[in-house]
Amino acid sequence: MIHGHCECGDVRFEISGDIVDYAHCHCSQCRRLHGAAFATFAGVTRKDFRYQAGQPKLTTYRSSEIIDRVFCRTCGSNIMAIPHDEPDVFYVSMGTIEGNPPHPPAYHIFVESKAEWYDISDDLPCFDEYRPESS
Repeated sequence: MIHGHCECGDVRFEISGDIVDYAHCHCSQCRRLHGAAFATFAGVTRKDFRYQAGQPKLTTYRSSEIIDRVFCRTCGSNIMAIPHDEPDVFYVSMGTIEGNPPHPPAYHIFVESKAEWYDISDDLPCFDEYRPESS
């Protein structure tokens, strides 16, 4: 079981399944919303995700035509990104997850819009936009 929470602790959740996708997103929205060079997301099956507390504290922001972002209304923690075009997956912000759960190999996406002041210095696969389906 994977557990997580926002900074203030009002919003708590658990994930009963595995992390099925693991990406570092460098798009300008993720950089601004997370206040960092990139945001790391754990893709989890929606049926495996459950809020344990704090659902009334959540607010949603539509950051694009295909993505909704979920935040804690009290502390502002980014809980997840919900893609409209992937009905079975939530992308949970790794910064909200406790510990170091097992996950698939990571990769970088939207590197064409990465912060100019940040250099990707690992050997992980990089994609200019989303990872192609065949990867």
